[in-house]
Amino acid sequence: MTIQESIQKFLEYCEITKNQSNKTIENYSHYLERFLEFLGRPAASKNNITQNNAPNKIDIPLINDYRLFLNRLKEKGKTLSIKTQNYHVIALRAFLKFLIKNDIETLAPEKIELSKIPARTVEVLNKDELDRIFDAVDATTTAGARDLAILETLYSTGLRVSELASLTRDQIDLSRREFMVRGKGKKPRIVFLSQKAADTIKRYLEKRTDNFEPFLISIKKSKNIAALHSKQPHRPQDIVANFSKPLSTVSIENIVSKYARKAGIIKKVTPHTLRHTYATQLLINGADIRSVQELLGHASITTTQIYTHVTNKALREIHERFHR
Repeated sequence: MTIQESIQKFLEYCEITKNQSNKTIENYSHYLERFLEFLGRPAASKNNITQNNAPNKIDIPLINDYRLFLNRLKEKGKTLSIKTQNYHVIALRAFLKFLIKNDIETLAPEKIELSKIPARTVEVLNKDELDRIFDAVDATTTAGARDLAILETLYSTGLRVSELASLTRDQIDLSRREFMVRGKGKKPRIVFLSQKAADTIKRYLEKRTDNFEPFLISIKKSKNIAALHSKQPHRPQDIVANFSKPLSTVSIENIVSKYARKAGIIKKVTPHTLRHTYATQLLINGADIRSVQELLGHASITTTQIYTHVTNKALREIHERFHR
């Protein structure tokens, strides 16, 4: 079996056996397609290997040349970041692991190390900035009530924007102030709403006159609907379908950004900024890092530890006790 054929088998394995998300498979396909692209270039030919060779031809010298190829590659005039290069290597290691699991001779994936990248830092909002963003919303309109529900839900739950966009109305239990979502890797977790967030969501849903399942929908001005009425033939359900589509992740990101600008906040504010702020506030108020890991849906504690760079309650207490 050739390397190209093996990659196809690997992607099928990810889809059927591993039941991985479409996005994960799409990413693997993209990164491994680039490896195949490299194998078709002169940089690979000096290693006497092409896409049509067997996987046992993959060795350390070839991988080193591939990484050099990635480091010099330009996309839209820019070189790939170290983080993006690592994503390519991670996909390749997953592919090699699959081969070994199926008794196909190839390079051991643990022999390929990831490049070191600087410790990740996160941007968070302080209490004043949060208040200013929430106050920038006119919640008397249906669109405003929806936008405030977006902001309050993100801050109250720490949801990823994709998780928020996929929510349906019947998922959210306002009486218990909790609901289940499926995050990365389709892993389920319970998230909790503050009383303030639950009240905001309730007011938004009370303003809705449709029976659509999505929690967040686009809301157009009534004059546009009236204009549509004047064009025949149109049925009432056509109007609903055209003007009440579920909000996309990009639309939610634009809404968050809009209110940050209205609030006069210069820093870039995204739905993930509110997720970072949620996690940081939990730690500041004494939550242990394992609990924060579960609430965020992180597979690894290492991912959650980025927030200890923002605040470390124990170190603050030591500083206050011993610094004179």
